[in-house]
Amino acid sequence: MPEPAISNQGPPIPVSRGLWSFPRNPNTMGRMATTIALVTGANKGIGFEIARGLAAKGAHVLVGARDADRGRAAAATITSEGGSAEFVELDVTRPDTAAALAEDVDRRFGRLDILVNNAGVFADDGDTTDIRLSTMEHVFAVNVFGVVTVTNALAPLLRAADAARIVNVSSELGSATHMSDPTSLYTAMQPGAYGASKAALNLLTVSYAKQFQDTPIRVNAISPGYCATDMNGHVGPRSAVDGAGIAVELALAGADAPQGTFRTDDPLAAGTVLPW
Repeated sequence: MPEPAISNQGPPIPVSRGLWSFPRNPNTMGRMATTIALVTGANKGIGFEIARGLAAKGAHVLVGARDADRGRAAAATITSEGGSAEFVELDVTRPDTAAALAEDVDRRFGRLDILVNNAGVFADDGDTTDIRLSTMEHVFAVNVFGVVTVTNALAPLLRAADAARIVNVSSELGSATHMSDPTSLYTAMQPGAYGASKAALNLLTVSYAKQFQDTPIRVNAISPGYCATDMNGHVGPRSAVDGAGIAVELALAGADAPQGTFRTDDPLAAGTVLPW
């Protein structure tokens, strides 16, 4: 059936050839009917709960993490609950680990059905005029460049799936419309390096969605809301489980899945579709 266009977007941009594809591997395709999902930064917090939620729905989850001990422990917890999961080494700031993972996933599964780009960092230097360049470089290396590194390395495997889903974990702090609204809950905050990185991630989401608009691949961004995690010292009205819900929902969405949207299920947000 015809693919829906991205709402509120202009004409399609020319497709970049930076994301390439290769034929399906006849020796691996069909080897496993289970949905294969990769979650980056999945050893704790929202990433772990996304991995756990996908496993609970029957997916085989690749628990991406830099720390092998934490990654294995997270995967073990999921399997102890009856889910299917395994630790895979992935440092989103190291292209070599992304390339090695892509090679391994291709060899063993021949495709990737779900990619959740969850790995992220937060750093705050105070006022915007006090932001250090080193802070910007660190935050963008993970929150923006890391997403490009992982997504582009795995793009051939996403293309090899029947209808892959990409979910980018963003934040309302990356919405220029939201942050400039004086009625916003976060109106007093300076989004700083973190917000700027999430704004860049949002535009990347739109860019990937435009590239894949004529394919079955669906790309969306989500905001988990203000969740209590290690990133913010465990403050916030929502739990990591709460924040993971919308990512799991979009990752498992069927043929009617949206394309190129920014979504949340946070009851404090002004609607489920957020403005860029």
